[in-house]
Amino acid sequence: MPADFEMEALKAQAVVARTYTIYKAINKKHDNADICDQSTCCQAWVSKDERFSRWEEDKRDSNWQKIVDCVNQTKGIIITYGNQPINAFFHSNSGGVTETAVNVWGGGNYPYLQTVETAGEEGYSQYASEVTLKREELIEKLKTKYQDIAINFDVPEDIQILEHTESGRVKTVKFGNHEISGVETRTLLGLKSTNFEITRENDNIKFVVKGYGHGVGMSQTGADAMAKGGSSFEEIIKHFYTGVELKNANEI
Repeated sequence: MPADFEMEALKAQAVVARTYTIYKAINKKHDNADICDQSTCCQAWVSKDERFSRWEEDKRDSNWQKIVDCVNQTKGIIITYGNQPINAFFHSNSGGVTETAVNVWGGGNYPYLQTVETAGEEGYSQYASEVTLKREELIEKLKTKYQDIAINFDVPEDIQILEHTESGRVKTVKFGNHEISGVETRTLLGLKSTNFEITRENDNIKFVVKGYGHGVGMSQTGADAMAKGGSSFEEIIKHFYTGVELKNANEI
């Protein structure tokens, strides 16, 4: 989360990241470590030096102190459901509404990860993006997974969204002779989220995208928008995670 976000948003992020790390350590995937520092596996992590290198010099000390304060002011606090740490997914921008875990990863029963609406996200740069591909580029990207892909570009119905999830994201897309999930389409075409529309411009196929990330759990820009509106870190967390409680990790 950017260090220039509101304090209450950063405090929420501190609690979420702490919870996510503890959940991963309890349900660990590695024999030789509690967690790793790969975001696609366990929990992203960078050193203080690396963090400083990404900030402008005159903001380094104040940014770092702000983060330290947020961590210390929420010391030990984690998010629980049924007295257990939750799998506290988070993402950059939900595009106005979050997604359920089952629509992204298929399995997993997470009653606390429901679809919720969030106001104010459209004011952030992460909210809107576009990807425009020439016909050949689209075929080339799809062929990395589907070698036999065949699209008749003269037939509009050969490229169309077939189904949406409850949150309005794309569930299934028809590309010629294949029906592909929205999640896989996002990966193959490099889209920022599965909340997209498809339009045509001459020989180009344009994907107009809302949001950034998988959309599950807390939206970072949504948290910042709520903080700007006066919400506390606890209110932010309980908005994005349904039916949860905040507890000290030592208590459980």
